[in-house]
Formats: sequence, C-alpha cells, structure tokens
Amino acid sequence: MAESLIVVRGLAKTYYRGSEELQVLQGIDLDVAKGDFLALMGPSGSGKTTLLNLLGGLDVPTRGSITVAGDEITRLSGGKLTRWRSRHVGFIFQMYNLIPVLSAFRNVELPLLLAPLSKAERKRQVETVLRLVGLADRMGHKPAELSGGQQQRVAIARAIVADPTFLLCDEPTGDLDRKNADDILELLEKLVSEMGKTILMVTHDPRAAERSHATLYLDKGVFVR
Repeated sequence: MAESLIVVRGLAKTYYRGSEELQVLQGIDLDVAKGDFLALMGPSGSGKTTLLNLLGGLDVPTRGSITVAGDEITRLSGGKLTRWRSRHVGFIFQMYNLIPVLSAFRNVELPLLLAPLSKAERKRQVETVLRLVGLADRMGHKPAELSGGQQQRVAIARAIVADPTFLLCDEPTGDLDRKNADDILELLEKLVSEMGKTILMVTHDPRAAERSHATLYLDKGVFVR
C-alpha cells in the first residue's frame, strides 16, 4: 500500500450565523496516497467545497488535523500558511478566474512571479505547461479570444506551472459542454498517469467521477458508503 501523502484526522468545521451553529464537517478521516485521483460527490451543502478549502489551506478547521507530506498544516497560520499553499497546492475552479487583460502566457506566469526564477526560467516553465495542455499556439491570446475549454486549459496550466504537490479541483467541468468536459478530464488523467500528480476533484457529474480512481461520498458532513 502506498504511503499517504495527505492524512486527515478528526476534521470538523463549524460556522456560526449569529446564534445559529452550522456543522459542515463532523470529524472526518481521510488518507490520500501520492498519485491518487479521487472524486468527491454528495448533495449541495454536504461539505465538499469546505473540505477542499481546508485541504488547500484557504480555511482553518474548528478541530482536527491535516498533514501533507509530513507537514501538519493545521498548525500553520498567516504568512507561513500562505507560503505553504503557494508551494504545494494548485487550484482549478469551475469558473476559470483568468485575468481578462492578460494573455494566456501572462495568466499562467502569475504564480511564478514571486518565485526566485529568472525571466528565462519563467518563460521556459510557462511554455512547457501550455504545450502540455495543448495551447502552444494560443499563448498570446486573451481569455475572451479563447473557448471555454481552452480557458480551462489555461487555468490548469496556471495550476501546475509551479509543480505543486497536489491539485484541488472544484467542479472543473461544470461550465463546459460534454466534449470539452471529456477533454479536460482526459487532461487531468494525463497529469496523474504521466506526471504523477495527486488530484482531489469535487464534481456532481457521475461521468467525471468515473474517470477517478475512487469516489468518496459526503453527506451532512460525513463520509457515507
């Protein structure tokens, strides 16, 4: 059995609206091996996106621990957590979150601007990932000049350009037609099989979940069979 890259123990998240207590996650455990491609499914409000946000260091749990490659990120805060996130996590969202005035190249380059890289090194890394996602001929195009599928490919290139430890995908095909959705899923499979990436993907699409190695179901903040 492969050693776990991500270890989650007793993870809980509670939000408060005035005096109302909303328990979104209720003490879940999870082990993710390096190279896993996991799908997270469940009804709206079941805690899927909250779990992704906690794994990516975008939010902190009410209790419990998250350990990634031996680092317990739930002990980090402020600048340390921000630095950890920039080194280890690539995010892919349903809406592509590209900057409209920047070309595909410049959008993908953004995560590297704070890295200790020369301009030539940044250029090489950006061109490499844009070729990988099939957009070598679209590097100078702005988002409005690209299709939805191409914009998501730019977003994926941006997510992997800094070689993160793992990728978190929140409905990555939710805004795409079937053909483009299948193309994006094939690309994610390629990142796992050829680059050894570890991916956790929230989806409502059973056909997307079928592409993963395993599907986990969340309901009312707990994993169910």
